[in-house]
Amino acid sequence: MTLGRRTMVKLGLGAVMLAGLAGLAMLAERRVALGPTDGAGFHPIPWPFPADAWPAGRGWSGHDLDIYVRLKLDVCSDCETGVVSDEAVDRVVDIDRLDTRFVPAEAGRRVRITDMVGRSRLYRHRMHNGSTRYAEGFVVSYKCDLMVAIVDGTMTDEAKRRLARRFLESNTVQMWVNRQLEGR
Repeated sequence: MTLGRRTMVKLGLGAVMLAGLAGLAMLAERRVALGPTDGAGFHPIPWPFPADAWPAGRGWSGHDLDIYVRLKLDVCSDCETGVVSDEAVDRVVDIDRLDTRFVPAEAGRRVRITDMVGRSRLYRHRMHNGSTRYAEGFVVSYKCDLMVAIVDGTMTDEAKRRLARRFLESNTVQMWVNRQLEGR
């Protein structure tokens, strides 16, 4: 028995549709594994940096910003005062993961994110294509634990800086931080 041309076309279209649905299912599964997009327009992204001495963090992207947050536990040199100098921010912020030749662009600022205090500092770095980009590093402490964040994007824009800081204070980030600290 031979199949007609019309039947072959229908079988071919069916196979293409099935392959397309399988591809969409794979994308959906990956998206669900990362977690939902928050109401502010940020969505989770995989941790892009290679493993080092500290546990991997969490990444989010949205509004032309990439935000990377991780915890460094029991490392604050002065648990009473926390992070108070630009040198301390430079040492622990991990901005070198974006570009080892980063340059501070301005003096740091004192910052408070929820109940954690510390400093933020603006850095200039080069992208892989050679263009200049600005990132802001945040290091805030709670007792002897540090929350370290890098916000990469157009961080010379004050509105973007406020948006990034609000996101760091959001339930999305703070719930992730609290889950990491459970049992401590």
